[in-house]
Amino acid sequence: MKQLTPLLALMLAVTPGCDRGSRASQEVNPFADTGGSAKGDLGPPEGDPITAELTHAPAVPAPITRKRPAHVVVDMEVRELELPLGDGVTYTAWTFGGTVPGEFIRVRQGDTVEFRLKNHPDSKLPHNIDLHAATGPGGGAVSSFTSPGYQTTFTFKALNRGLYVYHCATAPVGMHIANGMYGLILVEPPEGMPRVDREYYVMQSEFYTKGVYREKGLQTFDQDKAIDERPTYVVFNGREGALTGPNALKAKVGETVRLYFGNGGPNLISSFHVIGEIFDKVYSEGGSRYQENVQTTLVPAGGAVMVEFRVEVPGDYHLVDHSIFRTFHKGALGSLEVEGPENPAIFLGDQAATEHRPTK
Repeated sequence: MKQLTPLLALMLAVTPGCDRGSRASQEVNPFADTGGSAKGDLGPPEGDPITAELTHAPAVPAPITRKRPAHVVVDMEVRELELPLGDGVTYTAWTFGGTVPGEFIRVRQGDTVEFRLKNHPDSKLPHNIDLHAATGPGGGAVSSFTSPGYQTTFTFKALNRGLYVYHCATAPVGMHIANGMYGLILVEPPEGMPRVDREYYVMQSEFYTKGVYREKGLQTFDQDKAIDERPTYVVFNGREGALTGPNALKAKVGETVRLYFGNGGPNLISSFHVIGEIFDKVYSEGGSRYQENVQTTLVPAGGAVMVEFRVEVPGDYHLVDHSIFRTFHKGALGSLEVEGPENPAIFLGDQAATEHRPTK
């Protein structure tokens, strides 16, 4: 690679931004080698154990401000619950933390994570967890097989920074995932994430029901549809309407928004797009590198992405899977409502509507 110009080197070294938290953070050179897991062990944990803050989508835990690795305890309970899938439609979901998707976990590279998985006594089945952020057999699945009314504990060191999916890996694995058992874990780099104004947690997934799309009542899992990869629903955050109307995401003109977006699958690839916006940065597949100025990004089943964009103009911006029939006929639709002053220099709508009369 050719030597960087002084100007480019300066741009890569320091980038100003707005702060969601109170700390100061600088971007690092996006071309630098992070060293992967070989450089992820940053020493033993320091201080007393910390209980991880867990949040339900679309909320995200606060940025990590500490500068040293810690012993982080994650307490998560599996619940089997009847939850809304749409207007008048319910589904018996298997959940991490009582919601679909499961709770968002945020740790720091080098942290020692003690994971305590509890299975509620009312559950009918055993469950476990495979964290894609964990280095070890089954990502923890081998150690966390948990029967109803019991708790298991295992520990791993978060060696690799990035955004990762977790999911249940109890057989039949596909059914457990299809019933709602997935979520995201963010492993922040030691210097922290670049500062932004707002962060949100969004996860796409599919549901395979015996009934047709929007059929009222309690729906049950359809194994044949799942095997044939014919979902009845493709949704954001566990149900149709989870991110529209009063549940829409919020931002103000001039703010930078970061979306932690995951794809629980279990089958389909997402073509994630925000109508009316261009992603300023896309951390492809949840990794360390980013692309700039991206319109639509592919997110595989069991994968994730971090996207950032600055909102310049007020209005409603729709989150979609640009495999577009999924949006309008299966439920993959969300909204970001942006408030603030108009900016006609960037966008001026509704200028004129006149009759058109072709000359030929």
